[in-house]
Amino acid sequence: MSKQYKWGIIGCGSVTELKSGPAYQKVDGFNLYAVMRRDIEKAKDYATRHHVPKFYGNADELINDPDIDAIYIATPPDSHAYYALKVAEAGKICCIEKPMAPTYKECLLINNVFKEKKIPLFVAYYRRSLPRFKQIKSWLEDNKIGKVRHINWHLSKPANDIDLSKIYNWRTDIKIAQGGYFDDLASHGIDLFIHLLGNIETANGIAVNQQELYSAMDAIVGNWVHESGVTGSGSWNFGTEKREDYVQIYGEEGKISFSVFGEVPIVLERGTHIESLSIKNPENIQFFHVQNMKNHLSENIQHPSTGKTALHTTWVLENILQNNN
Repeated sequence: MSKQYKWGIIGCGSVTELKSGPAYQKVDGFNLYAVMRRDIEKAKDYATRHHVPKFYGNADELINDPDIDAIYIATPPDSHAYYALKVAEAGKICCIEKPMAPTYKECLLINNVFKEKKIPLFVAYYRRSLPRFKQIKSWLEDNKIGKVRHINWHLSKPANDIDLSKIYNWRTDIKIAQGGYFDDLASHGIDLFIHLLGNIETANGIAVNQQELYSAMDAIVGNWVHESGVTGSGSWNFGTEKREDYVQIYGEEGKISFSVFGEVPIVLERGTHIESLSIKNPENIQFFHVQNMKNHLSENIQHPSTGKTALHTTWVLENILQNNN
């Protein structure tokens, strides 16, 4: 019989309610065994509602629980390195919510420690594992649009009620996320483009704060070049009239169009041929990401999102924000 892995979650907040937490219960060979929140009553509530055997109010107790094999860190990014280094010291498998950490320097430290200890490290860039994007990757590998020339992404959305009220939100605190929603949202797309088109050789950009609703940047434009020579461009603005999210990959013989976040059809155009596919995401959007961690651990099938790949993504994000490292 294959090994059964008992997981613990540090920070069982909103992302773990539907997106991720239940996936650790649904994947064969994984068991969500314990959760932790600093507010132990909230930890108890989560454990009760999700039928998790153990709950803690202290992260060290969860990390050092001898029954736990692996830990998913789902706290705000500024605490990722702090907890990840403790998990590494305990010698346990780790998955970290994205972005891996607020800075490239911290990501490098985390990655190096796990690499030196030869402990598996995953990062929750789960779009690499979603069927809709696997189909796009298949189209590219099958040369459906010929040689790829350029990729462009535009993402924008209106300021939300929290932004307008100026209530504190860690996602827009420059000390935690210099790019604000760019760090939180654009990281998904940039990471996906690296997965689809290969590593990025150079990247640059401009970031400003147009609305002055919070301390982080809210308007960013960027350009990059993949090692393959494919060029890329993007614009992200978080103070527009409506939400827009569209990507085009241009090839010498056609074009692929899709959305990073929306479940709109993915479209392949080549001459007069148009192919449109509707591929829904799973109920728990991290399910295939979690399933692939099990495949990596039990069947030695390489996971698409590791500490190494997430490190490169953070390097690109920092260069677009003009933090050259």
